[in-house]
Amino acid sequence: MKYSFKDDYSEGCHPHILKKLIETNFEQTANANYGQDVFTKEAKASIHKKLNHPKAEIHLVSGGTQANLVVISSLLKPYEAVISAESGHIEVHETGAIEATGHKVLAIPTEDGKLSPNLIQPTLDAHKDEHQVLPRMVYISNATELGTIYSQQELHELSSFCKEKGLLLFMDGARLGTALTSSSNNLDLELIAKYMDVFYIGGTKNGALLGEAIVICNPELQANFRFALKQKGALLAKGRLLGIQFLELFTDDLFFELGKYANRQAEVLSKAIEDKGFEFLAPTESNQVFPILPKTLIQKLQEKYEFHIWQAYNETHDVIRLVTSWATPLDKVQEFINDLED
Repeated sequence: MKYSFKDDYSEGCHPHILKKLIETNFEQTANANYGQDVFTKEAKASIHKKLNHPKAEIHLVSGGTQANLVVISSLLKPYEAVISAESGHIEVHETGAIEATGHKVLAIPTEDGKLSPNLIQPTLDAHKDEHQVLPRMVYISNATELGTIYSQQELHELSSFCKEKGLLLFMDGARLGTALTSSSNNLDLELIAKYMDVFYIGGTKNGALLGEAIVICNPELQANFRFALKQKGALLAKGRLLGIQFLELFTDDLFFELGKYANRQAEVLSKAIEDKGFEFLAPTESNQVFPILPKTLIQKLQEKYEFHIWQAYNETHDVIRLVTSWATPLDKVQEFINDLED
């Protein structure tokens, strides 16, 4: 059976989560469902300690696309649009979910998957009157779809720019666990809560069975958000299933340990590929690696491994994407490296 480096959610969940789900399986949460149970309350309290943002409001949902859909559709007026990197998840991998709610995605080309004030300004300049949609939100990902991460300085500049222009700043944190534990990172949850209007903490790609924690930092955006969750099918009756998972992830910093582990495996892969003289589409800063390899070598590797061919590079080379997870065994990483060398 081929080993997969296609994504970071092909395994189930960390054993601590599974154990806690079993231990609490027969505990009733009568009159406290839909995310009002004791497990969810404890999970939110644990996250709040990391945020150091008393006014932040937390809501747990099942997945990243759902989080993006509910946040964007509920916070924007019908004629308002969201700005995204051209590689952004809402632009590329969500089946037009945002457009289906009536909100246009204004995509901006970027080399590293990140947005900056200089990249955003031309889009604002091009939308000047009521004959066009009104840009109102900036959507970013951390880590990005190219595995790159934002620095504190970059987020500070982006946040200041958005406030000056009257734009909401929303971070997709599906891979926030690996972003915050990157060796290049100088951010934490407290700083992100300071700079963002809204962001979410991804569990699905960092050891949970499923789940993302939406954090609404801007109090002006918090009213009636549970109505939006219910309308979009995101308010789970058995909300405890999400609460228990985030409670475990934020007990003894398991969330950060898992992200750090995934990054370490990616670093080992990346260094070995670099030592062989191959180049990369983007620097390896988290758990996604984008080497540029000969097509003949890719075909050989595909005999034993599954991974995405990300894009064509030239007549003889393609870019592939290798993703490590909280559960990627080091021996599988070494096996891939040995096959690469052979």
